[in-house]
Amino acid sequence: MTDVADITEALAAVGAADGTAAPVGLLAAATAELELKPALEAVLMVVDEPATEEHLAKVLERPRRAVGKALRELSDDYTREGRGFDLRLVAGGWRFYTRPAFAPAVEKFVLDGQHARLTQAALETLAVVAYRQPVSRSRVSAVRGVNCDGVMRTLLQRGLVEEGGTEPETGAILYRTTNYFLERMGLRSIDELPELAPFLPEADAVEAESQEGLPSFDPDAPDDTSTTDI
Repeated sequence: MTDVADITEALAAVGAADGTAAPVGLLAAATAELELKPALEAVLMVVDEPATEEHLAKVLERPRRAVGKALRELSDDYTREGRGFDLRLVAGGWRFYTRPAFAPAVEKFVLDGQHARLTQAALETLAVVAYRQPVSRSRVSAVRGVNCDGVMRTLLQRGLVEEGGTEPETGAILYRTTNYFLERMGLRSIDELPELAPFLPEADAVEAESQEGLPSFDPDAPDDTSTTDI
């Protein structure tokens, strides 16, 4: 049986030589010969965001049901074998994650003593947005008791929150969490957030302290450190 890796390598060499891509039909045929589970592992090792079952099925030329079954079996295998990584369905797609028990080793390797975590102020602001979304920044500030413009700018730049329309009554910009937030938190949806919302004030309780209708700030504008908690 012809080695699939050799076929792929030869096709890539031809494409590089004449400046054209390898024939789609030949690549599809080579892909179809691959064993499904190792092929899924290889693809998921290089994704930079969760990959959907539909996309994986299309790439590997397999039925979606077979791909979904293989992914779940792989996830179960990793758990049963006590691997240091896990395969999870998060934010609508599949991706490898390290297991929480091995977080200290990964953190030490990646950070090498450098702490790149969100500040306490940013975490508090992100929590308010997550549980009260969509929510205006003035209401977030009212809940926290301090101006949060600088923190919101940081969360926007990191892709954890995004603008989600305006409030009809006031025109205030509303904010919500992103799919990247779900991915980083390891959640399928916002519904999986822990039951903490009852501990946050309702919007009506802080409305009197809010100043609605403020224009959206410029993410590139410098922070006013004299008034902003960052």
